[in-house]
Amino acid sequence: MTPHRIALLAFPGIRAFDVTVITEVWGVDRTDRGVPAFDLRRVAANPAPVPMRGGLTLTPDRTLRWLDRAELILVPGLDDCTTPAPVAVLEALRQGHARGTTIAALCGGAFTLAQAGLLDGRRALTHWRLVDLLRARHPRVQVEPDALFVEDGNLWTAAGTAAGIDLCLHLVRTGYSAEAAATIARSMVTAPFRTGTQAQFIEHPTPRTDRDADALAAVRAHALSHLHEPLTVPALAAHAGMSPRSFARHFTAATGTTPLRWLLDQRIAAAQKLLEHTDLPMPEVARRAGFGSEVTMRQHFAARLATSPRAYRASFAARPASQQALTAH
Repeated sequence: MTPHRIALLAFPGIRAFDVTVITEVWGVDRTDRGVPAFDLRRVAANPAPVPMRGGLTLTPDRTLRWLDRAELILVPGLDDCTTPAPVAVLEALRQGHARGTTIAALCGGAFTLAQAGLLDGRRALTHWRLVDLLRARHPRVQVEPDALFVEDGNLWTAAGTAAGIDLCLHLVRTGYSAEAAATIARSMVTAPFRTGTQAQFIEHPTPRTDRDADALAAVRAHALSHLHEPLTVPALAAHAGMSPRSFARHFTAATGTTPLRWLLDQRIAAAQKLLEHTDLPMPEVARRAGFGSEVTMRQHFAARLATSPRAYRASFAARPASQQALTAH
């Protein structure tokens, strides 16, 4: 059987990690285990070695003309997402898309597709830290905030770093077979697919209660140490010596969010830490984090993180820790 032709598009500034991911998924012969044969080619505007961070270089083995034959074009992310792609590369991407070739960009590779104008009016995403930059530099792109990968018009974009693995495996799974994707995933010692979105990775640091030494610091400190108890806006307002309406107004001005939204964020963060560092049963995690019940906790995880507490624990749990290591409420 003729190998499937896959192109790794190379130019100065591409990320070595993404190049490695693409090579590991598409460039290793696993036909003896039932995986289709792939012909992965390193395609660039000219045959000169392509520099990458860390003193690495990538030697192209095909020029841009080979993209006419490719069934899939893979665009690595960039070390600096403001790096302009060569004009010839952008034109080759436009021509490939016009031919109907599937194009997939990893992480900051979305910026390259946007430079080519391919994402105008389309849904796309990138690493959560780069979402605002992508929106600012390419306002016509419909930036998704938290998916792991998304497709629009035969153009695929993926979130940061490990999401590139997710996208590559998904393309194998949908383009060839689930068995092939599972075989590749096992050899890479990774999951064939992950649930949820990159919302579960976005940092939501607990605010320092003394950051501004404002009048609400004591209330936030009190709430953080009593998450396991019922906490209402009137009760927190009374603790601050304010009316509920005045408290809500001052709290939103100080934190940028409402008291209930802030409280929910802290409870989710507390539950995440318990899931990561303890083997407490779900009802106890829900109680300590202040959700009251496992069902309520599960509903909030689904709404905020697009995953379940059990799936989150399976993905992020550290080695089993003693329950006594954490202070019981």
